[in-house]
Amino acid sequence: MRHWTSGVSIVTSRLEAEQRGLTANSLTSISLDPPLISITLAARTRTHALTAQAGAFAVTILAADQAALAARFAGEIPELGDRFAGLETFTLETGCPLLAGGLAWMDCRVAFMYPMKAATLFVGELTAAQFVEAGEPLVYHHRTYGRFTP
Repeated sequence: MRHWTSGVSIVTSRLEAEQRGLTANSLTSISLDPPLISITLAARTRTHALTAQAGAFAVTILAADQAALAARFAGEIPELGDRFAGLETFTLETGCPLLAGGLAWMDCRVAFMYPMKAATLFVGELTAAQFVEAGEPLVYHHRTYGRFTP
């Protein structure tokens, strides 16, 4: 799958004072009416557990200049306790954190969960969304972050 080029997003969740997030490229649009998207989270992650418990998640679609942020939430930067420390975040409907500087933001309530052997496919119904009019996306190809060049 490293030969499949995809966009890069950060999936987050929050329950009370606890918030978690991770870098993901498993984002898929499923339906426009109702607006549904899916994400797949590895079962061993703390973000998976929190998303299942909270029943909500948020997605920030990253801009081309946010590769360091993608690496941070992918766990590539060692010894980083709170991945959100020092970052500007905001919320929409669910209270899940969204990261400033992205291209688009989606806030979702979990509509369905499909457990698999080592992961869960979460289907979320959008409760709110925002986007910027212009910008270049961050892409992932062959284990490298890069820019989209048409």
